[in-house]
Amino acid sequence: MPQWGLDNRGKEYKKGRCLLDLFREARRMLNARNLLQSNVGKKVVMAVTGLILVAFVIGHVAGNLLVFAGPSALNGYSHFLKSSNEVLWAVRLVLLTAVLLHIGSAYGLTVAANAARPIGYGRKEPQAATWASRTIRYGGVLLLLFIVFHLLHFTAGVIQPAPFSETDVYRNVVGSFTVPWVVAIYLVAMVALGMHLYHGAWAAFRTLSLRSPSTTPMKRTIATGVAFVVWLGFTSIPLAVLAGLVR
Repeated sequence: MPQWGLDNRGKEYKKGRCLLDLFREARRMLNARNLLQSNVGKKVVMAVTGLILVAFVIGHVAGNLLVFAGPSALNGYSHFLKSSNEVLWAVRLVLLTAVLLHIGSAYGLTVAANAARPIGYGRKEPQAATWASRTIRYGGVLLLLFIVFHLLHFTAGVIQPAPFSETDVYRNVVGSFTVPWVVAIYLVAMVALGMHLYHGAWAAFRTLSLRSPSTTPMKRTIATGVAFVVWLGFTSIPLAVLAGLVR
């Protein structure tokens, strides 16, 4: 048999394999897309992005607590963050993406839940649900509004309850938290954040199977610890300034 016949069959075989690989890849992408569009996929997206945001919040409160160490410590920390502009904007992009995906998934799940039961229960008697889980959607909206306020306040300097400086973060913090209405906004927001973390962190671990099912679902030690530490850390700063302990 001529050699060229074998060569042609080899080329046809390779061409067939390539088409088969493309088909399999397209099917995998379609399955992944269908998964992300499903309620299970949305819950996974919420869990992953939620844990990313939890990690950021823990790091954020740790940095902010440097206010108790004085102006040099807090301003030095701020300068360190701004010293690498590329890294800073990369982190901001990751956080923005996580927030948008988190909100989108939450909205999608809410729409799906309402569509599944257009007429609500006549009477609801929660068995294992906490108040934090029953109000998490409202708390999420409140936190979104607070994030916008917070960025306009301390990052952009658009809202200025006290004189704003791009280089003296310590003075911005102390000046702002001597204003009672600013302190009130932050205290309310931190309560919402604490409850959001309490239910959200627990739900994320359950969704990603990082925590085994429990016969006592109300027992959420890790979620309680994270929520309490973050709430206490953020809340202590405006209260300390307002009380004159930090000046």
